[in-house]
Amino acid sequence: MEDKDIIGLFWKRSEDAIHETAKKYGKYCHLIAYNILYNEQDSEECVNDTYFNAWENIPPHNPDKLSSYLGKITRNLALNRWDYYNAAKRGNGQIPIVLEELRNCISSSDNTEQIVDELHFTNILNHFLASLPKQKRIIFIRRYWYMSSIKEICTDLGMSEGKVKMLLMRLRNDFRAYLEKEGVLI
Repeated sequence: MEDKDIIGLFWKRSEDAIHETAKKYGKYCHLIAYNILYNEQDSEECVNDTYFNAWENIPPHNPDKLSSYLGKITRNLALNRWDYYNAAKRGNGQIPIVLEELRNCISSSDNTEQIVDELHFTNILNHFLASLPKQKRIIFIRRYWYMSSIKEICTDLGMSEGKVKMLLMRLRNDFRAYLEKEGVLI
């Protein structure tokens, strides 16, 4: 089913909207949540909460790209759950590793999580990503948006771990230089 048809089901308040959304985007949303939480049950709850949020917010929202809309909701829910577990000295996943990798690139403050979220929505990040060749853009987004492990990226792209690590290091350095060029204080 096409996204516009699924959105139409939400606008009609048809329960089929949830079923069709789960059928088309369930695995996608689960992957996002699982890469953050590394817990099946919590990931499943985040995905279910994503459907609930979509039900509550469509209408009045009419997303242009349903996959991005659902992915953003799932990511935010999973990050909130991770924050809760982290505050309670529980939880694991890729977040601490990814944030540590970006800490030197983005800011010296203790609020890297907030900065990462804010940078996602800025034109600077979009321009940087647009300037990258497709494969490098995919690697950057997989690591720093979807929080995929390096091993997952290697497996999916058929690359060695050393090559992916080297590309990520270079991409972080390029991103830092890009931010400095754009006048972002680091």
